[in-house]
Formats: sequence, structure tokens, C-alpha cells
Amino acid sequence: MSYLQPHLATSTGQFMEHHTKRYGKIFQSNLFGEPTIVSADAGFNRFILQNEGRLFECSYPRSIGGILGKWSMLVLVGEMHRSMRLISLNFMSNTRLRDVLMPEVERHTLMVIASWKEGVTFSGQEEAKKFTFNLMAKNIMSMEPGETETEKLRKEYITFMKGVISAPLNLPCTPYRKALQSRSSILRVIEKKMEQRIERAEMKNGEKCAEEDDLLGWALKHSSLSKEQILDLLLSLLFAGHETSSISLALAIFFLEACPKATHELREEHRAIAIKKRARGETGLNWEDYKQMEFTQCVINETLRLGNVVRFVHRKAIQDVHYQGYDIPCGWKVLPVFAAVHLDPDLYTESHEFNPWRWKESCGKMSSNFMPYGGGPRLCAGSELAKMEVAVFLHHLLLNFQWELAEEDQPIAYPFVDFPKGLPIKVKSIG
Repeated sequence: MSYLQPHLATSTGQFMEHHTKRYGKIFQSNLFGEPTIVSADAGFNRFILQNEGRLFECSYPRSIGGILGKWSMLVLVGEMHRSMRLISLNFMSNTRLRDVLMPEVERHTLMVIASWKEGVTFSGQEEAKKFTFNLMAKNIMSMEPGETETEKLRKEYITFMKGVISAPLNLPCTPYRKALQSRSSILRVIEKKMEQRIERAEMKNGEKCAEEDDLLGWALKHSSLSKEQILDLLLSLLFAGHETSSISLALAIFFLEACPKATHELREEHRAIAIKKRARGETGLNWEDYKQMEFTQCVINETLRLGNVVRFVHRKAIQDVHYQGYDIPCGWKVLPVFAAVHLDPDLYTESHEFNPWRWKESCGKMSSNFMPYGGGPRLCAGSELAKMEVAVFLHHLLLNFQWELAEEDQPIAYPFVDFPKGLPIKVKSIG
């Protein structure tokens, strides 16, 4: 239980601090009810991720599979995982990112910030979640923001997420039981959408429908997945695409508010992009604009390094493994802890400080120790989309507003990162 004790997201927590100090960066423990090798070592973490399917495989607690589904990409291994991942990669290809997803990201950004009022306190975290959820719901199932069905689904999803991070107690009124009920409600919505789509396709006799551009349409047309597999795929991508991106954006807003120098440099970068666009008579961001956001990428990298949205992953040895004098028996759990590497003072100078300029100085040298999206065959398929979402949102935030915390708040790892007070902020329009 001490491993899961809430702690500042910008720290590794007492358990990791105590154990690494006493036993070193690789040690044996008993976590999640099983003997476990815990790694705070960058080299060993890379070794684990790169040997996915050969020496190690994904091994999440049964409770995660119970909520996300047995066909969720998070828990699948082997050929089925590769097939699901390929669908995700095709859907989030560079061409789709440029031509389809980027305009959608900007549209959803502008819808969210248009509702903000000067001097009125609101939850920055809730706004970030609204932005990413509406974006994913639109691109997964063509659900428009603000509609009754979309809002109902979003509220069900909040209950669902609380259960994912709760103790797996399937008892009345527990968050886990409520999450299972919300899962059923969410799947009913997705299944209804699927049936309507199939009926319309049959009526149109193969004529192309605009909705085929969403992930549901793509999966129905281009995959051989069963209904149950498509349902779990869509649910897991809604989970992955919404939760991690929203907390990354909230963390960026939090870190920048406390670093005026970085905010100033970032705002100047985005003003320069906006001035060039006006001179060319262009409206709307494009891929070339995104690629000019160089300091923005430094800020995103530093946000992910210091905030550690994905703090660790679950693996197990599928054969006896020998690594630099360590013997890991077949069947043992292995926990590569990314947060411990990202906050390691041996790898990052002043590792607990928000310093985006470090990525200007020696990005290449540090890249192999930087694993915010995992690595190997299970590298996050949506990593580029996630970075683009943060970059585009920051572009419009910086050009339109100044902001400050309305009251003190800190990101806490539960183990999922969350702001206990919801990151309350106030904004002031920039004339």
C-alpha cells in the first residue's frame, strides 16, 4: 500500500525514495500481490521495453482488464495487440494528423476558450478534460460537443475513470462497481452508434458516408474485428486519448504559471507564428506552423518529464531473464518506473526544477532516458496527436489570455496524476 500512497507528481514518493536509497535502482519487492522487480534504472527500463514479446510481456492487474475490457489495447499481448495497434496507427497517421485531426484540435480548442470569462474562477483541469474528451468523442464516433448524448457520455466517463484508479472491490456503492456500471452504459452508446452505422451503410449500398472518417467507421470498414473487439478498442482509445492528454495540458498550464520566463518566451514564439500567418492572409494553424513551435516542444517535453503522467507500466518475465548480474525468474512481475528515471539527478541537472531550456541544450543526449510514452513495440500510438493537442491549445491560450492560480493547488499522483482542487485558475484577456 505504501507504493500507492499519494504523493507530489513531481516526486517519486516515499516508497521509491526509501527503497532506491537502501537497495539501489533495481530491487525486489512485493507489489499488487505478486513478487516484483522494481526498476528506477534507465538502462534496465529500456531493456524491458525493447524486449517486449521476447523476454517480457504486458501484465496489468486483473481489475484493469475488468474495467477496460479483455480486448483493450492496454492488456492485450501478441498478435492481437499488434492488430489493434495497427488500426490506431493508421487512424492517427501523419496524413490524418495534418489534414483531419489538426483542424479538429484547433476547432475544439477555440470552443473551450470561448466560454471563459475574465475574473471568474474555473477548473483548468476540468476544461482540459472537456477539450480532450469532446475531441476524442468527435473523432471516434462523430459525436458533437454540447449535445445531450455527448454530455451524458462524458459524465458516465467521469464515474468510469474514478473506478479505474480505485481499489477493485466489486461491492455495492464502491467506485469500482459504479465504474463497471458506467462501462456498460458507455458501451451501450457505442454499440447503438455501431448498429446505426451498419444500417445506414446497408441502405446506401456502399456509398461513402462522412462518418466513415471517424474511428468507428474506419474499424467497421477496414478491420475484421468482432463487435466486442471494436467496442473495447473504442473504449480503450477514449480512455487513453482523453485522460493522459488532458492531464498533460493541465500540467503545462500549472508549470508555466509558475515560470514567467518560459511563458514569455513561449508567447513570443506563438506571436511570431501568428504575425507571419496574418502577413500571408492565412487563417487556421497548419502542419508547417506546428513544426515551427520549437520551444513549445521543449515545454511539452519538460512537462512530461517533471509531471510524469504515465509513471510506470506493468510487465512480467515470460522466461528466466539475466541482466547485468540480476536474475529474474519466469513469471515474476517487473515494474519499470519512468518517473524515477525522469527525476534522477544523475541524468537531469536540478531534476525537480521546471527547466524547458534543458531540451534546447542536449536533447539528443537525454532522449534515450526519456520515456513519457513508453517504448518498444508498445510505444504509444497517439504520442504525436497528444503533443499536437497541447501545442495548439497553448497557442490560443497564450495569444488570448494571461492566467494565474486562483488558489494553491499541486499535481498529486494517486497513482494517476490529478489536481485535488481541479487546478482553479482565473484568466485576463490580452488586448
